[in-house]
Amino acid sequence: MSAWYAVFCKPRAEVVAERNLTNQGYDVYLPRLSVRRRLAGGWVDRAEPLFPRYIFVRPRDARQSLAPVRSTLGVSDLVRVGGQPALLAQSVITQLRSCEGTEGLRPGLDAFKRGERVKVIDGPFAGLEAVFDMELGRHRALVLLDFLGKTNRLRVERDWLAILN
Repeated sequence: MSAWYAVFCKPRAEVVAERNLTNQGYDVYLPRLSVRRRLAGGWVDRAEPLFPRYIFVRPRDARQSLAPVRSTLGVSDLVRVGGQPALLAQSVITQLRSCEGTEGLRPGLDAFKRGERVKVIDGPFAGLEAVFDMELGRHRALVLLDFLGKTNRLRVERDWLAILN
């Protein structure tokens, strides 16, 4: 089995490069991260590249050259170390794929623990500290916030919380 190589793509052209390299017969891996973005007043789940502007490519057999990769639509160049294309171990790709579900990698689903101090980083209470209480489904959480002299239970978007350092 041949080695994997890192490919540097043009801005926001990872999917175009992935499609074109696949059409040329290369094995291509574009790790995706499942994120929530606010669009048109609502939250939308999207799969975005885990490493913006980078994808991984492997020739299907030893006879397939890497030369066409550089001229592929969406690609800027191969990542190089000392003038040679950078090699990635199969174990790196295997580990990334093992963490990925159908929607891409899901960071932070188990990041908060009950009683942990968190900071609200978005929304009307941005900048305030709270205590994580519990998850309310996949996208919301319940926190305890000391506000106006008493502890209030507050429902917030999970994306609005960060672990307090």
